[in-house]
Amino acid sequence: MSFVLRRLGFYLVAFFVAATINFAIPRLMPGDPVAMMFARNERLTPDNIAALRKTFGFVDGPLIVQYLTYLKSVATGDFGLSIKFFPTPVTAVLAHALAWTLVLVGGATLISFLIGSFLGAAAAWRRGGPFDMVVSTLGVILHAMPPVVLAIVILFTFAITLQWLPTGYAYDPALDPGFDTAFLGSVFAHGILPVFALSLVLTGGFLINMRNNMINLLGDDYLVMAEAKGLSPRRVMLSYGVRNAMLPTVTNLAITIGQVFAGSLVTEVVFNYPGLGNTLYSAVLARDYPLIQGQLLVMTLAMLAANFLADLSYVLLDPRLRRA
Repeated sequence: MSFVLRRLGFYLVAFFVAATINFAIPRLMPGDPVAMMFARNERLTPDNIAALRKTFGFVDGPLIVQYLTYLKSVATGDFGLSIKFFPTPVTAVLAHALAWTLVLVGGATLISFLIGSFLGAAAAWRRGGPFDMVVSTLGVILHAMPPVVLAIVILFTFAITLQWLPTGYAYDPALDPGFDTAFLGSVFAHGILPVFALSLVLTGGFLINMRNNMINLLGDDYLVMAEAKGLSPRRVMLSYGVRNAMLPTVTNLAITIGQVFAGSLVTEVVFNYPGLGNTLYSAVLARDYPLIQGQLLVMTLAMLAANFLADLSYVLLDPRLRRA
């Protein structure tokens, strides 16, 4: 329990530091979001604009006053109104986008983690052979390829040239959202290409990481002892090798969950997918400070929560840590 409390305290401090940085970054950006939003509306008086600034949370006064007001909004979960999607609250915009990003990121991360870990372990077990050469080369290529290039190639090939799947968005706009066969089928069809593109990007990293971890463990005494006891190669690889090689891979998974939100930005923009990445892109263009801050806080929470769960999973995977 003391281990859990120490790690929880560490991540709370990390969140506070990230929230402080989150407060500073948007205010370093050029431009005035309120002026941009109502630049063509000549009927607004200075009093109207002042009232709008107060509504959006742009408090007059020194930075320390603005910072304290910001911390209060973070603690209460009140991020004000979005400028880009006025008059919708920031929390409503993020909640809608988060649901779609969880579908995209969750599906892509699960698929890439399972496939990459399995192929990496198999390649390490057959190191030096044809299977290892092909799989390792493919993993390096996927890991090095920019996500935007891969997404554009997949979009052009399967959606534009072959016309097998829709070109973008999360579902057919002609359908009403609901838990019916037509809508869920449309969501599935529209999600295949973005999930596929993001999965390919992530698979290379998991594959390389797992292969290197397995190779480092193959000469250890406990694997030699397991083989000497007459256990099957498959059981030695899965029950002894993969379980220990998974520890660094779990850390890589936690880091990937945080980084994938940035990677999904490119994928969501290319496929016009209405997730957090596309929402952040629109918010930056509109100088929507409240939405930018709320979005970055969501990404920070995702990263910290993933790392906290990784710390807990270490205790479950490694009996030595439980004894310690």
